[in-house]
Amino acid sequence: MERYPPIADHGLVGDLQTAALVSSQGIVDWFAAPRFDSPSIFAALLDHDGGGYLRLAPEHPDGTCKQLYYPDTAILVTRFLSPDGVGEVVDFMPPDQTGTATDRHTLVRVVRAVRGSVDFTLECRPRFDYGRAEHQLELGENGGLFRAPGIDAYLQTSFPLEQDGADVRGRVTLNAGESGGVVFTVCASGGEAPAPLTVDGVTAQFREVADFWQNWLRQSRYRGRWPELVHRSAITLKLLTYAPTGALVAAATMGLPEQVGGERNWDYRFTWVRDSALSVRAMLDLGFVEEATAFVHWLVARLQEREGKEEEPLQTMYRVDGDPDLPEETLDHFEGYRGSFPVRIGNGAANQLQLDIYGEAVYALSQGREIAQQATYQGWKTLTRTLDWFAKAWDRPDEGIWETRGGRQDFTYSRVMSWVAFDHGLRMAEEFRRPADLEGWRAARDAVLEQVMERGWSDKEEAFVQHYGGDVLDASLLLMPRVGFIGPKDPTWLSTLDAMDRTLVSDSLVYRYDPAASPDGLRGSEGTFSLCTFLYVDALAHAGRLPQARYTFEKMQTYANHVGLFAEEVGPSGEQLGNFPQAFTHLSLIMAAVTLDKALDAEQGR
Repeated sequence: MERYPPIADHGLVGDLQTAALVSSQGIVDWFAAPRFDSPSIFAALLDHDGGGYLRLAPEHPDGTCKQLYYPDTAILVTRFLSPDGVGEVVDFMPPDQTGTATDRHTLVRVVRAVRGSVDFTLECRPRFDYGRAEHQLELGENGGLFRAPGIDAYLQTSFPLEQDGADVRGRVTLNAGESGGVVFTVCASGGEAPAPLTVDGVTAQFREVADFWQNWLRQSRYRGRWPELVHRSAITLKLLTYAPTGALVAAATMGLPEQVGGERNWDYRFTWVRDSALSVRAMLDLGFVEEATAFVHWLVARLQEREGKEEEPLQTMYRVDGDPDLPEETLDHFEGYRGSFPVRIGNGAANQLQLDIYGEAVYALSQGREIAQQATYQGWKTLTRTLDWFAKAWDRPDEGIWETRGGRQDFTYSRVMSWVAFDHGLRMAEEFRRPADLEGWRAARDAVLEQVMERGWSDKEEAFVQHYGGDVLDASLLLMPRVGFIGPKDPTWLSTLDAMDRTLVSDSLVYRYDPAASPDGLRGSEGTFSLCTFLYVDALAHAGRLPQARYTFEKMQTYANHVGLFAEEVGPSGEQLGNFPQAFTHLSLIMAAVTLDKALDAEQGR
């Protein structure tokens, strides 16, 4: 068993309330329950010896491993090919279809021999509460029960188990056509035991889960050139959405490094206003109105709960249920992925001032009549009071989109998105004839634009730059033409695009900025940001640079992992780095694909 497989060497399964990573070696090395942001049960990806794992694989894995998704689903198939036989492990989690939060979650693992004879072994070594809680094992004829403070975990198998300390092992030999099952169910302490495992029952669950995902994907109206890539991204965004509230987590994991051995290791299992707001446009582009609407309702609720209070109307991120309390702490007993320490839970950036989120919030609320027409009068009044406040509060230094820990600056992107807040607020007020301080919003919008044009431009670089008074380029500004701040073929924008091409682009991959030129308060370096590469494609397509846009987009596809997933970054050797899979990357992929498709269709006269 490899101590730490590559980050990209995983597929994702989930039930719309939490998720698990399964390596191509058949090992579940990340799983937290009952929610995405709950303490881990399996976390060998962050500490091989103390994190816990669930392994189901051939006893002697001396052949080739392949992993794929069952078509148009979140059902993961891991195949083991050897001269003696071919075996498969099929992983899935029955999705939540009630919209109600639950403490009961089930991971199903179907094992079968496709050809020849295969000896499979099972190891189940849970380590509750990030490996901090002890557990007791009760082993019986129907499987094992792991008891830890506040949580029970049932392991059911179709073959015998034996005790291994407080853990269990099992072994089964399957011949061609034979199959077995493993079901891991977690619930609150004292919860009802799951129904007995049967092969017929597991088979029925497989069909139900396949039907769920395939029926959901049929809603997609994407008919472009890259359906498999786009639809895998859509399924991934759905997997990362907490169904009871509609909130999208930034990634399924925590602590995976942006540089192996470095300190840039963050907990991404929370809902960033920015990421989720931009996902609204991506999901609407594909026809998933229900998911987009659910997040907008979540967002309005966050604005309403702070009305009349002496604090910022929004904070950068929340837990999936809207809880704003995300204290950051370090798990000192975890060594980190390949020694990447510290491993953090919680996220201190929640308390940072990031003014761009108001622009993204209003942008989300304004996306399409499907969303805007559903706004209640009280919701509109909440928005107007927020924008009235923001008209007096936008002109402040902040920590910016990249959550730097090196001090506040007048970040140009924050100002651009401040302009978006007022501009899209005005559009909604005029289109839907709603009462608002149009003169005040218009004056604020125009003041922001004039300030950016005067102070956000660098004569030295002939480009818009990261913050006022500096000359550092920043890939977040690739969104400027998409949000309407500047024309996509405006000479100043094209000059900025050229400057980014010279400075931030490496073999079509895009860095977010140069940490050496703009210190962010953290040690170490980082890879190229996959989000930024897809934003680059989007900007190139808007600018009419279609051959370059298509080449960049299709080259970027080669950096996806074997099942079409992306982490946050691409490292110097093409390896994926950072938390995995990352929602922001997949939503920007969808945005880029839709923009590029439209531009290519227009060029070809379609």
